[in-house]
Amino acid sequence: MIPIGRILVVDDEPQIHRFLTPALTASGYETVRAERGEEALRLAASRAPDAILLDLGLPDMDGHEVLAKLREFTDVPIIILSARDRETDKIAALDAGADDYVEKPFGLGELLARIRTALRHRLRQDNAEKPVEIGGLVIDTVLHKVTLDGEVLPLTKREHALLLLLARNRGRVLTHRQILTAIWGPAHTEDVAYLRVYIGQLRRKLGAELAALILTEPGVGYRLQDGE
Repeated sequence: MIPIGRILVVDDEPQIHRFLTPALTASGYETVRAERGEEALRLAASRAPDAILLDLGLPDMDGHEVLAKLREFTDVPIIILSARDRETDKIAALDAGADDYVEKPFGLGELLARIRTALRHRLRQDNAEKPVEIGGLVIDTVLHKVTLDGEVLPLTKREHALLLLLARNRGRVLTHRQILTAIWGPAHTEDVAYLRVYIGQLRRKLGAELAALILTEPGVGYRLQDGE
């Protein structure tokens, strides 16, 4: 069977590799194993993985440092696998460029779903100028127009930008800081209450069914789920 993608698994726990390698292989992925940060950086550069699963607690360097170094030369999806469940760790990793954060212990089904979502997100980035469609919602990135079942929604410029940002990253957690920086600029990274108002307005205009797709990640940010 031809692999559908290559996954670099970076973790110093042998049991994680014993668990993940056969599971990923059975799901059609080729796996590459790394147990140290330096090894992960070398393999990420030489083996060109389609996605990276990264533990934060590595023996030679902190996972946050590995993440920062990876983002210097690759934009492939990076999903953090960590036993650290502090909100600050999650926010720091997501702000530094991680695409998702999965706490240990985790369910295999959930992890595989997160990988699929991350890979879809990468594909959407490669087709960023095409209209984004979610059910009956169509976001025209060229005409800056949003329609729902053919009817134009009266979104403001900010609401349109916010919806497009969430849609292009659907399935991925975006932190308050990431959203505020992207839409309002670096001077507004602490204006979380302002962001909540816009999210509320956007949900009202989308209607109950689509509004339910905008999930609040308490204390962290927002995620637009695929709705599949």
